[in-house]
Amino acid sequence: MSDRTWEFVDTNVLVYANDLTAGGKRERAADLVSAIWKQRSGCVSIQVLQELYVNLTRKVPQPLDGRPASRIVTDLAQWRVHSPQPTDLEAAIEIHLQNRISFWDAMIIRSASRLGCSRIWSEDLNPGQIIAGVRVENPFA
Repeated sequence: MSDRTWEFVDTNVLVYANDLTAGGKRERAADLVSAIWKQRSGCVSIQVLQELYVNLTRKVPQPLDGRPASRIVTDLAQWRVHSPQPTDLEAAIEIHLQNRISFWDAMIIRSASRLGCSRIWSEDLNPGQIIAGVRVENPFA
């Protein structure tokens, strides 16, 4: 059994880490992602990888071409990746209803929980909150 602490990184943090226009948030996010790479403790979900590709190619002020964005996503797919199953959908609905968070955030929390993550890095949730056994941390707070 491993003593490794698994860390889930939400889409927004990964977008900032790769957005050249994000200023200080880019630096903080890039430092966090780099540290997670070094610790080999990174986790994401298929949902995060999908959202990342769309955001990097369409929604940032200076969108990337498809190939560079694809390389970023492919690199991150080397981390532990959760691919939700129907039971995860049911559990996410419960998380959504019990915690009054968006369904999509609940899916992220469910993925982090299924991967055994102790924390999730996100600016979209309340820092310090523990949901489904996963502590929310905001790298920009």
